[in-house]
Amino acid sequence: MVDNASTDGSREYLENKFPDVHFKWNKENAGFSKASNSVLDEAKGSFILFLNPDTIIAEDCLEKCLSFASHQKNFGGLGIRMIDGSGKYLRESKRSFPSPSASFFKLSGISSLFPRSGIFSSYYAGHLPENENSEVEVLAGAFMLVSKKAIEKTGGFDEDFFMYGEDIDLSYRIIQAGYKNFYFTESTIIHFKGESTQRNSPDYNKHFYVAMELFLKKHTRGKIKDRFIRIAIAAARKLASAKRNVSNKISTGFTGNETNTAAIFASHQRFNEILQMVKFSKKPLVIRGRIAIVPDDKNISIGKLKDLDKLVKKKMFNHFILSEGDASFEEIISIVQKFKSRLFFLFHASGSNSIVGSNNKNEKGFFISID
Repeated sequence: MVDNASTDGSREYLENKFPDVHFKWNKENAGFSKASNSVLDEAKGSFILFLNPDTIIAEDCLEKCLSFASHQKNFGGLGIRMIDGSGKYLRESKRSFPSPSASFFKLSGISSLFPRSGIFSSYYAGHLPENENSEVEVLAGAFMLVSKKAIEKTGGFDEDFFMYGEDIDLSYRIIQAGYKNFYFTESTIIHFKGESTQRNSPDYNKHFYVAMELFLKKHTRGKIKDRFIRIAIAAARKLASAKRNVSNKISTGFTGNETNTAAIFASHQRFNEILQMVKFSKKPLVIRGRIAIVPDDKNISIGKLKDLDKLVKKKMFNHFILSEGDASFEEIISIVQKFKSRLFFLFHASGSNSIVGSNNKNEKGFFISID
């Protein structure tokens, strides 16, 4: 695990928690590409997985991915179906190469108006079904499984990309080297958006648009004029900026003006542990009760998992705390998908003293912690 100069006590916490993991602690933020490349020589397996820290994967996810990859001829890389912390499908799970027109439609927001178009939404490979395995051009760096052979042939990430675009560039070079990339749907992961950089922040604008321009200049030189690239990206930035100014005025998620009520999906014992953590929340949460994990649970609860739909329709609570350890990650991901956008999901990992959640890609997530 590579850490890019965290200042939140990660080292002290993680080294004690996971003594068998090999950590590399960078003294400065070297960027995603450089940090990832720095440990490639130590990787011994036939496959390498680049995985963001703001993700949740099911217990059998890697087994399914490796099984699929090992049966593909000329396998280069694999990206996976992703949802955000509210259960919404992330369109960047499958993408095409960002031609000037595709980049313009994406950056300006036009692609959102025609999500299934092979032209206006070509950046997100809108013509490919969301729930079918497909051969694709671009993999997302949040979960990027690549063959060691493809990495050795391409040389890994281009370190000119500090953040954003490095996954597109590597995907392009993997295909140029004669390998194939795939979009895999037989497992789904949660990727919390907005935790690295928020979409409406200056840092996001700086890194994202610079990355797009860098990619286009690198791979389209001689095919189109650099001047056209700069004009297209500049126009897209202006349209995207106008779109963000409008979206910032629209309230998303749950506001501080409404009563924040929650139910906890946990065993009786862990329910009481989580109750103690909730007391430290900066955003007051009124706990309505416990949703029982197993059907034969005899302890006090407001219902079982089969009753969840009915309780949500009655608006018994608007936050739902999911306890891993009592429930599997696979079950948790399934619940988030089923009740997407109807609840603000919060997650508690077994053995931790924290609860986290992220319901909006444009804002930092929700965090409760006991030191």
